[in-house]
Amino acid sequence: MSLYRDTAVVLRVQKLGEADRIVTLLTRKHGKVRAVAKGVRRTRSRWGARLEPFNHVDVQCYTGRSLDVITQAQTVDAFGAGIVGDYPRYTAGCAILETADRLVAEEGEPTMRVYLLLVGAIRAMAGRERDPSLVLDAFLLRAMSHAGWAPAITECAKCAEPGPHRAFSVAGGGAVCEVCRPPGSALPSPETFSLLDALLHGDWDLADAAVPAVRRDTSGLVAAHLQWHLERQLRSLPLVERRAPP
Repeated sequence: MSLYRDTAVVLRVQKLGEADRIVTLLTRKHGKVRAVAKGVRRTRSRWGARLEPFNHVDVQCYTGRSLDVITQAQTVDAFGAGIVGDYPRYTAGCAILETADRLVAEEGEPTMRVYLLLVGAIRAMAGRERDPSLVLDAFLLRAMSHAGWAPAITECAKCAEPGPHRAFSVAGGGAVCEVCRPPGSALPSPETFSLLDALLHGDWDLADAAVPAVRRDTSGLVAAHLQWHLERQLRSLPLVERRAPP
C-alpha cells in the first residue's frame, strides 16, 4: 500500500454502490486522480461534504489496483459556498471544471499550471468581485495557452504579420490578415480583439469596461475556438447564463 498526500480541487463526483462515491480530483503534484471515498453518502459521514465540486481540499489517498482510495480530507477553501447559490456563477464554474477535466486527459499527467489556473479561477468566481463570464473566458484562454491552442490576437495566425487584423478564423487559429483569410471567417470589432488580449494577459481594467455586445462576441469566439480544438462540445457551456454588467 502506497500512501500519498496532496492538495486538490474536486472536479466531479459519481455515485458508487449504496454509500460510496467516485471523486475526480485535479491535484497539485499527482495530476488528475480518480479515487473512491467510502461511506461519504451516509448521513453520519463526517467529511462527505468536503468532497463536493468546487471545493479545494487536502486529501490523503492510498494507491489501489484500479482506483485510489481516499482516507482523509480536510477543507482548504470552501469555494462551493460562494458559487452554488448564484446561478450565473454556478454555470460558469461548472464550465471551468469541465474544461479542466477535458484538458487533462490522462490520469497522473503533470498539470501544475492547469491546477494553479483552476484554483485562481474558482477563487475569483467565489469572491464575486468579477463578472463570472469574464472569469470563465479568461480561464479558457489561459488554459488553451497552456495546451498550445491559444488563438492569435495581435498577429496573423498563418503568416505572423503584425496586426491589428479584421478577421478571425476558428479553424485558422485566430486573427488572420486579408491575404490569409479563409472563407467564412468572422469579422469581430476591434474592441473584441482588445478584450481577447486583455483577458489573456489579465488587464482587468480594460475587461471590466467592455460593453455587453463586445463581451458576448468575445465569449462566442472563445467557446468556438476551445471546442474546435477539443473536437467535442462542452455540455456545460450552453447552460452558462451571461448577464449584462450593471
